[in-house]
Amino acid sequence: MYQWRKFEFFEEKAAGRGGGGGGSSAAVPAEIAGRVTCCSGGRGRVAVGCDDGTVGLLDRGFRLSYGFQAHASSVLFLQQLKQRNVLVTVGDDDQSSSQSSAICLKVFDLDKVQEEGSSTTAPFCVQILRIFTDHFPQAKITSFMVLEEAPPILLIAIGLDNGFIYCIKGDIARERITRFKLQVDAASDGSTSLPITGLGFRVEGQAHQLFAVTPSSVTLFNLHVQPPRRQTLDQIGCQTNAVAMSDRMDLIIGRPEAVYFYEVDGRGPCWAFDGDKKFVGWFRGYLLCIIEDQRTQKGTLNVYDLKNRLIAHSMPVGDVSHLVCEWGYIILIMDDKKILCIGEKDMESKLDMLFKKNLYTVAINLVQSQQADPASTAEVLRKYGDHLYGKQEYDEAMSQYIHTIGHLEPSYVIQKFLDAKRIYNLTNYLEKLHDRGLASKDHTTLLLNCYTKLKDVEKLNNFIKDEDGIGEIKFDVETAIRVCRAAGYHEHAMFVAKKSGRHELYLKILLEDLGRYDEALQYISGLEANQAGLTVKEYGKILVEHRPAETVEILLRLCTNLGDPTTRRGSNSMHLLMIPSPMDFVNIFVHSAQYLMEFLENYIKAVKDSPAQTEIHNTLLELYISNDLSFPSISQENGFENHNTKETNGKETANGYKSGTRDKANLGKEDTKIAKSIVDRRRKGLALLKSAWTSEMQDPLYDVDLALILCNTHAFKDGLLFLYEKLKLYKEVISCYKQAHDHQGLIACCKKLGDSSQGGDPSLWGDLLKYFGELGEDCSKEVKEVLTYIEKEDVVPPIVVLQTLSKNPCLTLSVVKDYIARKLEQESKLIEDDRKSIDKYQEETELMKREIEDLKTNAKVFQLSKCTACTFTLDLPAVHFMCMHSFHLRCLGDNEKECPECAPEYRSVMEAKQKLEQNARDHDIFFRQLRGSKDGFSVVADYFSKGIVSKTTVPPENGR
Repeated sequence: MYQWRKFEFFEEKAAGRGGGGGGSSAAVPAEIAGRVTCCSGGRGRVAVGCDDGTVGLLDRGFRLSYGFQAHASSVLFLQQLKQRNVLVTVGDDDQSSSQSSAICLKVFDLDKVQEEGSSTTAPFCVQILRIFTDHFPQAKITSFMVLEEAPPILLIAIGLDNGFIYCIKGDIARERITRFKLQVDAASDGSTSLPITGLGFRVEGQAHQLFAVTPSSVTLFNLHVQPPRRQTLDQIGCQTNAVAMSDRMDLIIGRPEAVYFYEVDGRGPCWAFDGDKKFVGWFRGYLLCIIEDQRTQKGTLNVYDLKNRLIAHSMPVGDVSHLVCEWGYIILIMDDKKILCIGEKDMESKLDMLFKKNLYTVAINLVQSQQADPASTAEVLRKYGDHLYGKQEYDEAMSQYIHTIGHLEPSYVIQKFLDAKRIYNLTNYLEKLHDRGLASKDHTTLLLNCYTKLKDVEKLNNFIKDEDGIGEIKFDVETAIRVCRAAGYHEHAMFVAKKSGRHELYLKILLEDLGRYDEALQYISGLEANQAGLTVKEYGKILVEHRPAETVEILLRLCTNLGDPTTRRGSNSMHLLMIPSPMDFVNIFVHSAQYLMEFLENYIKAVKDSPAQTEIHNTLLELYISNDLSFPSISQENGFENHNTKETNGKETANGYKSGTRDKANLGKEDTKIAKSIVDRRRKGLALLKSAWTSEMQDPLYDVDLALILCNTHAFKDGLLFLYEKLKLYKEVISCYKQAHDHQGLIACCKKLGDSSQGGDPSLWGDLLKYFGELGEDCSKEVKEVLTYIEKEDVVPPIVVLQTLSKNPCLTLSVVKDYIARKLEQESKLIEDDRKSIDKYQEETELMKREIEDLKTNAKVFQLSKCTACTFTLDLPAVHFMCMHSFHLRCLGDNEKECPECAPEYRSVMEAKQKLEQNARDHDIFFRQLRGSKDGFSVVADYFSKGIVSKTTVPPENGR
């Protein structure tokens, strides 16, 4: 075997002063007088047994916590349990009888301490068992081992010098135990004396196995079957103290030629360490061997790191009597009771030692084998990489840096390999960085730049498209697309955009870089509605500029779902809310108002109940009514500037022509075409105004204020007249005709809108008459026609007619002569009728006055002989009323104060009077009648005649 490297990863630790030690060395306390025969570590203390039967418990400073007399003669073996604070000992006690053996097993509960006299304490002895009985003959005990199953169950194995193993299993404290014995194979030479030199338990789940070692064999007993099954693993063995168990529960035996490991199926690894193994142990993954030199008879402690194949520590030791591990230390108890305490150095110290010797490989293996944290491992790898980089071994250095990904800042490595000569190493590192999903946008940019500089299309394909194009994207999508576009790898950029679902970037490449408009439209057609809508909003201007008709077709399918009949089974309002609104795409037609108009026209034909129909109608009205077909924008502040004219002029100039150089014929054709377009559009506009506000509709399907502004701004008379009429703004309708000096239209409008029987406004005739009176030109024919309707409707008094028409110097008296004559004749007739009514009322009044006076001054003679009520002869008692009606008193009943015949008429008169008085207080009724009457004076006179309007009473002054 080749020579292993030796390191000083361990050092002797200074322990607290023991009873017999001084300085940095320690010793068994002086209170322990006997020779140490056995020891055991566990639960933060070291228990030592002596040949005088005492047991001492030592603390971390090797001071005696307390000691007690465990056995009368000698303590042969002891073991501290891990799960419970219990100590199990085997020792020699006084023989109580000649037939029983003096060797017994004791169990001490270290948590229960009982006082023994004034100066000593001893733990409570839970149980004492005799080891040897009639069925278990006495023999010399050579080995001892205790296994804690499930507390309080213990499994105790006691090896004897005759090859037998006595086992005790159960609750020792309650003496609920079972005993059985095992026997190893006889020796190969035929002798039966095969002492058990070592024992070891192996636990796998519920299965318990026991290794037994003799000087010439290794045997395994399977205890989970009854009877236990024996299996001989090897025909070689070892001496006492050269047996141990590893962390993986493998058996370790030390022989002069080598150290052997055993598993359940036989011999495992073998390590050829020469020398007589006095002690073999296991400590934190290290193999401990105390080897005696045959020539010098001196012992050496070697600590082997088997994973890294190195000697972690080697030091000469004296005569060692016991080896135990506790507190993270290796503790050696010498024959002279001195104690040697050896501890492992911290990882930083070990690594510093290796770094000084440039043993980076060893350092890496060390941190990995000891399961150091990833950050520490990465730091070692970084230093190793720096070491190799300094030696210009760039490939090897990069392999180390790659292992640091995830812990070392990538910029540290990238800066070292930015040189063009090391671009391959840099590419490799960046690839690994992306594979781990730790790359940033800058790393992606750098890697793609490396590919493009190397012109390595194959690697670029592997990186971009991955295997079969189905892997997850391990880089920043936008960065990859940007770099590929800049380097001219448009197909790669498109692949990434499509695979990542970045439809807007895919279309950006198609449209801006490649100009493949048809392919872009086809791609949009295959997208979902919401994605297609988003992409059209972003790139619709380019599409409309180059493929306007196809873009409009796609938008119609998108906004109406015409291509999917299953989703449009009628105009469902909920469904319409889910599909895009056409108003979302208006802005993409900023340079193509004609196609915007076509798009909206086709949309309203397909969809009758769109939620955005008001906005759509507003936009169409602006397109129809404007003088120039420009993009509709109410917020424009440039006076509705003709954008299309500018664009046309620009194109002509670019082609070497100017508008001023066109001949008159071409100019005339262009003007004719524009004029025809305006007429057609305004015809559509008027139709839209009427169809979107029919007589059945209470509110229009467009913004009325906007429509008025548009019609007024662009002098669209027909639209204004329709809107004013719908809004009942009749005076504004008249104003439109006045501004146009359309007298016939003005009169016709008044005939239509001034007819009160049709809900019109008769006062329009007065406004019309005033207009002709102030016109300042001869309009006799029109005035006569107007006077005919004024006379018919009686809306203007004759005096007002004369005053109004007198202002026009071009009108003669002959215009109003016949009208005035007829009105005077009517007035005269009315005056005569009023005179006759006055005379009649005066006569009736005088008659009433005379009757009243007669009633006041003259006696009234009642001559009726019959009762008015019952028509029988009138007898007493009787009641006579001033109205000349007479009644029996019995016929009147309780009401003797009013005539039953005249009372109803009287009451109706009083009620009418009260109602008139109430109406007098309601001013709204008065003014409503006043406004609705042709002759307001007659209304006021009627109120006075009925006594409704009372005179104001002025209170008299004091003293008068």
